[in-house]
Amino acid sequence: MSVTIKTPEQQEKMRVAGRLAADVLDMIGGYVKPGISTDELDRICHEYITDVQDAIPAPLNYKGFPKSICTSVNHVVCHGIPGDKILKAGDSINIDITVIKDGFHGDTSRMFFAGKPNIQAKRLSEIAFESMWLGIEELGHGKRLGDIGAAVQKNVERNRFSVVREYCGHGIGQVFHEDPQVLHYGKRDTGLELREGMTLTIEPMVNAGKANVRLLPDGWTVVTKDHSLSAQWEHTCLITKNGFEVLTLGADSR
Repeated sequence: MSVTIKTPEQQEKMRVAGRLAADVLDMIGGYVKPGISTDELDRICHEYITDVQDAIPAPLNYKGFPKSICTSVNHVVCHGIPGDKILKAGDSINIDITVIKDGFHGDTSRMFFAGKPNIQAKRLSEIAFESMWLGIEELGHGKRLGDIGAAVQKNVERNRFSVVREYCGHGIGQVFHEDPQVLHYGKRDTGLELREGMTLTIEPMVNAGKANVRLLPDGWTVVTKDHSLSAQWEHTCLITKNGFEVLTLGADSR
């Protein structure tokens, strides 16, 4: 396993990229309303990243992905491709943003609702958010990867939801996806030991029903097998000497 340790100069570039990614989510939230298409959300984000931020949308053409953001609606778990899908009142959507600035990646996602969500969708999003933060709070020099997964899994399952196992967080830096893989389930005191200077994403995918997923024929879109709702939140984090730093905090988020 090859894990990169970022120098202080590289860490600062990661901070810049992380702030830009968060800014995109701050900007796009006001556009998430019934009647807008996911393709329009992609267009707005693309123009903001390229024209306003003078940055690069990392997903575009990444291994053939055709758009600049991922839009995962309702039972879509991750990697939803923006298109002619029109958001309806009550729809939930995860918008996943990754920008490249000066060669470094910032990666983050949030849940949004088109209009008022139903009780289950709201609760699922809240538990996914809470579980992400419980995982983040396990970060620190000398901690283990298994500590993150154990904290996430325990919270998700005690709330009678399930954690997706096929997709996970990852190391990030000059490379979009690098080692280590960050599982959102597991046992404490197992896995790779975290070291100061590592940067990685915590991004649990939480299903209202069973954990099983399937990949659609487009080769990207992942959905719940039982068609239950799914929710995800994501932050990019830096391991520090005394704990962690979240690099993708938005203006109004913790």
